[in-house]
Amino acid sequence: MVLKIIELEGSSTKSWEDAVSNAVAEASKSVRGIQRVIVDCLDCKVENSKIAEYRAVVRVSFKVER
Repeated sequence: MVLKIIELEGSSTKSWEDAVSNAVAEASKSVRGIQRVIVDCLDCKVENSKIAEYRAVVRVSFKVER
C-alpha cells in the first residue's frame, strides 16, 4: 500500500477541533480513502483582543489508487 500526504489549513470561528474537522470535510469532497490526519500547527487570529478565528494546519494521508 502507498499513501499520499497533502497539507491543508482549516479554519473555524468556534474551535481548533472544528478547524480540523472543516479541513477533513473539505478534503473528503475530492479525496477518497482518507486514512489519517496529523495536526501540525494550531494558531488563531486575534482581533480587538479576542480570538476571531481558529486555524489548524493538517497533513491528510490517503491511499493511492491505481
